[in-house]
Amino acid sequence: MSREISPVLLAACGTIIGFIYVTLKVLYRLFAHPLNKYPGPFVAKISSLFGAFHACNTDLHVKTLKDHDRYGSVVRHGPNKLVFNTAGALRDIYRNDQVTKSKSYLASQRAPGVFNLFNAIDPRLHQQKRKLAGRFLNKKSIDAFELAMIQQIDIFIQQLGAHSVKGPINMTSQTKYLAIDIMGHLLFEYPLNLQTEATHHHMMYSRASFFFNVAFQIPSFVDLGIRNLQSLWSMFSRKRYVETLEQIIRSRLSQGQHVKNELQFLSAKMTIPQDDQEWIDDAKTEALWHMLAGSDTTSTLLSALCFYLARNPRCYQRLCLEVRSTFKEGVDIRGGPLLASCTYLRACIDEALRMTPPLPGTLWREELARDSTEPLIVDGHLIPKGTQVGVNTYAILHNKDYFPDPFTFKPERWLEGSDEANREAFAPFSLGSRGCLGKSMAYLEASLTMAKMLVAFDFTEASDMQATSKVGDKALEAQHPNVFHVRDSFAALHDGPFLNFRQVGL
Repeated sequence: MSREISPVLLAACGTIIGFIYVTLKVLYRLFAHPLNKYPGPFVAKISSLFGAFHACNTDLHVKTLKDHDRYGSVVRHGPNKLVFNTAGALRDIYRNDQVTKSKSYLASQRAPGVFNLFNAIDPRLHQQKRKLAGRFLNKKSIDAFELAMIQQIDIFIQQLGAHSVKGPINMTSQTKYLAIDIMGHLLFEYPLNLQTEATHHHMMYSRASFFFNVAFQIPSFVDLGIRNLQSLWSMFSRKRYVETLEQIIRSRLSQGQHVKNELQFLSAKMTIPQDDQEWIDDAKTEALWHMLAGSDTTSTLLSALCFYLARNPRCYQRLCLEVRSTFKEGVDIRGGPLLASCTYLRACIDEALRMTPPLPGTLWREELARDSTEPLIVDGHLIPKGTQVGVNTYAILHNKDYFPDPFTFKPERWLEGSDEANREAFAPFSLGSRGCLGKSMAYLEASLTMAKMLVAFDFTEASDMQATSKVGDKALEAQHPNVFHVRDSFAALHDGPFLNFRQVGL
């Protein structure tokens, strides 16, 4: 006569088996794993939840810097992760045909098998997509687009003048309005008009990068099929952001079917879908990442640059002298030899990028699946198969071996003859075939904007406003009060600085 097994007994057995499994896995990762010799935080050695926790707390970049200070140039930052902070590792990881993007990028897929430029792991597919997108961001295209960019920057200058009479201006908001307006024109020739109207101000906010950054730290999310962040955008982000993208795309599509050919890089496939809705769904996903990449990063750069100039009067005065002696009127400012001759302006931009990188985290990579037996070597370390490797941007740009006095704003370190900046360790836009396509455009946009600002206005920091955002690390902010601190949400999150503007000559 059979007996029924008690549910309580089943639950107890399951708990015991689960406990044994977890215990054995922890012991393996601590003592028998191929990476067990590498130092790092205890929790990071046994679980990817370490990275996810700090991604949720938006302080992973700060934690990584502290871990490098404690453990050295290579740190185990996950059961299968090694993070570096050396120029040699930058070269070996990001300029290496043996290496591709980590499968963690697949967490941003709209659906399995649907790839965009951001999450195309296969090098050949990525190269094809990059070539298509590059048509919008090569020198010829940027030169052609410059007039539209300048028109938006001129509106930005007008808005600074109009708003300055009302009190201090939050440069995070103002520069983001500018950057999103420029991206709307670049991608879709669409006037979003955030600088002059409130209609599309909801596009200031998207949590897509936050959710991706959390998923990015847990490779098993992809194995579990947790890839569709689009539902998270709808649930937690401001839904109007995605709806506005669709509105823009439909507006562009109404101009004719030729639009699909012009914007082929927005398609998930190398062949253009005939079905309009399929193409629109693809384009929304691709456009979201382009909008974030082109607006959040530029806003961070300009906000940080304003902060550092306001906090460093000597640098501010030197830059004013350079720009105002080169350009007498704002209408004279455009890309070309004169703007390129402003070497101190470029030095200030590079120093702001170094101190406050727009993408402060670690861009994870892994060895490409291949038949070759040649091992992957990173900065002298033999990397076991299945290991994710990366260089944390914030950590290497604050490595005192490459940048002495790393928490001090010193544009002079980038001028010819200085030995205080190691250019081989400077990669705020990443490197190699996966490096940022919009690098040249970002430099041009920042240079034009700052030059026009300084010809038109003098500015100072509002003394009664909190000018830096919180990264959740009070000690770091207290130790370095003259740093524009940001939060790590894949792209940097920040607030301020709050500036007072006065027209030059008044």
